[in-house]
Amino acid sequence: MMVIGLHHVQITIPKGSEDRGKEFYCHVLGLREMEKPDSLKGRGGFWLQLGHQEVHVGTEDGFDRLTTKAHIAYQVEDIDFWKKRLAEYQIDIVDSVPIPHYERFEFRDPFGNRVEMIQEIV
Repeated sequence: MMVIGLHHVQITIPKGSEDRGKEFYCHVLGLREMEKPDSLKGRGGFWLQLGHQEVHVGTEDGFDRLTTKAHIAYQVEDIDFWKKRLAEYQIDIVDSVPIPHYERFEFRDPFGNRVEMIQEIV
């Protein structure tokens, strides 16, 4: 048997910060919120749809997100658009170590989660 795909990834934000998280992820990044199953609604957080994959935003306190290299990388078509868009919201952009055939940069979301934007160079 083989692993056949990526269903979802999960990141966390502090408990009680769902509205601020939705503002960033849905408004600034433009991701679409999707309905969580009734059995999980009481746990806090929210889910996002991204193509055929999902990003689950859970809640967790007592964790310093600035101390980890863990991250999610969003593939984009116009990396310059995203640099400008994030700058409009005073998000600090950090150049990433170059890798062949890709342009990329990273930033921290309002909760300290590391996020990468990556575009294939063709």
